[in-house]
Amino acid sequence: MNKYPFWKYLIILAIIVPGFLYALPNLFGEDPALQISPTRTAIIDDSTRQQVEAVLGDAGIQFHSLQLLESGLQVRFRNTDDQLKAKDVVENELGDKYTVALNLVPATPAWLEALNAQPMYLGLDLRGGVHFLMQVDIEGAIRNTEKRLVSDLRTGLRENRIRYVTVTSSKDNGIHVVFPDEERREQALPVIQDDFDDLSYTEVERDGKPAFRLLLTEPAKKEIKDFAVKQNMTALRNRINELGVAEPIVQQQGEDRIVVQLPGVQDTARAKEIIGRTATLEIMLVDEKNDVTNALQGRVPVGSRLYRDRNNRPLLLKKGIVYSGTNIVDASAGIDSRNGGAVVHITLDSRGAAINQRVTGDNIGNRMAVVYVEVKSTVQRDENGSVVFDDEGMPVRVKSRIEEVITAPVIRDQLGKRFQIEGMDSIKESRDLALLLRAGALAAPVVIVEERTIGPSLGKENITRGFLSILYGMIAILIFMAIYYRVFGLIADVALLLNIVLIVAVLSLFQATLTLPGVAGILLTVGMAVDANVLIFERIREELRNGVTPQAAIYSGYDKALSTIVDANITTLIAAIVLFNFGTGPIKGFAITLSIGIVTSMFTAIFVSRGIVNYLYGNRRLTSLAI
Repeated sequence: MNKYPFWKYLIILAIIVPGFLYALPNLFGEDPALQISPTRTAIIDDSTRQQVEAVLGDAGIQFHSLQLLESGLQVRFRNTDDQLKAKDVVENELGDKYTVALNLVPATPAWLEALNAQPMYLGLDLRGGVHFLMQVDIEGAIRNTEKRLVSDLRTGLRENRIRYVTVTSSKDNGIHVVFPDEERREQALPVIQDDFDDLSYTEVERDGKPAFRLLLTEPAKKEIKDFAVKQNMTALRNRINELGVAEPIVQQQGEDRIVVQLPGVQDTARAKEIIGRTATLEIMLVDEKNDVTNALQGRVPVGSRLYRDRNNRPLLLKKGIVYSGTNIVDASAGIDSRNGGAVVHITLDSRGAAINQRVTGDNIGNRMAVVYVEVKSTVQRDENGSVVFDDEGMPVRVKSRIEEVITAPVIRDQLGKRFQIEGMDSIKESRDLALLLRAGALAAPVVIVEERTIGPSLGKENITRGFLSILYGMIAILIFMAIYYRVFGLIADVALLLNIVLIVAVLSLFQATLTLPGVAGILLTVGMAVDANVLIFERIREELRNGVTPQAAIYSGYDKALSTIVDANITTLIAAIVLFNFGTGPIKGFAITLSIGIVTSMFTAIFVSRGIVNYLYGNRRLTSLAI
């Protein structure tokens, strides 16, 4: 009686030993680090590593280690002071071709990393985290709208068979539509009034010819601003979801700023690159009629513009945008079955598909270019490399627009809703581009005006006190169980500690983010685990008082208390599942840790504790029990 077969002990060890291994990384802490990642136009290799090592040595900044990883260059430091000094030095040395971000890297030993054992993440309310303050470029959104309206005006005038000379836009002077004579201008007026009610018009003359000067109305500008902020927040949330960040904060601050807080992010350089990038695509036709050599000499034909591809080769494209990233509804990375190269599979919305079908059908044999467009913002520095500040004490930022032709293939067949983009250098590049396009194009460029690591929202001292209270409470429970239930109390203490180890191991294995609500869920399961052992031990005591033999009392105690424990845990598990399905944010965090704790507590309080009892008392002639 009361003896486990050998295979049951093997099951216990098969769960507990990996549990210890995967919980162990949480004891080693984290190192402050810099994460250096390349942009699309740069690479990181051994020469970059030597360059960073040399500049840190010249600045007298000591670092713990410097590693060249697949994701980029990682430099570890022993303290945050060296980390912050190194960030300024490295940014000044490498320039805007690299993303340099502050990071906290787990100090996990190599032998644990070989087992893929990593610590769990801690949320902003426990550890602090990464904080971005982003400025939405409202003027950029207005210019994008004007750029789209220029194309729509040309299309509308052509469809109504109204001749025009030029349709152009300037940064401060609105849109100008120039006509060959007064009659054509009068014909165009009803079209503009009916189809472009967001524009106010004024009759002017350009180069001696009749023209309209069109300006966006104030209500239209306000609508563009509101839409840009809301659309950017939606796109940022989608991008963060793609990164797998748990419980992020994305909220509006003021009229044109967005706050992004990311708890538990390990690769902040990638997060900064993905969140801050405003990458989109513009599909344009290649100007086949004019010579690119003349354009290189400054004679760019009207209606065309000079671009360069990623190999810096010149290419002359027509100014009119066929369609852009706003018409893309889905994008996924893949491998071209013909040549094994990296590609991005694109799916268009109905409007984009109709345009794509019409344009490619009319231009078979011509080339169509895919232009990658990205707006970057960098801090302006003086001749000595120091940051330049404005009158309000804020760093002066300089915007740059990167436009690069990814590919310009010949149109062989009429295309429709789905097609693929070639010309990617690597599968990583195609995945990043697909992520940005799939998550949604930003309605306006965003600039990271502030990046910092922030402390816990409740304050470091309060968090320390909170963890100390948990520790003292655990010690009190362990002492009470050991005194009140003696040897059986010590067995319950072992099971309770194993329960916490297993909870931490599961959270670490799934790289979950632990927040204060999650801690509350763990505390609740600890109480439930103790409660299960109390039920079992009191049942054993009751059987002993009724004159039952010690072996029979042990068997009866575990057997008769089992149904009560299972019922209580199942009902709590159902409640946790309901909370997870219908709750959001912190409620989900509480539900997840509660669910994990219920499963692990049932395993330790029933299966493990009984295994220890059976090992100590099984198949022995007993006259009494230390309970």
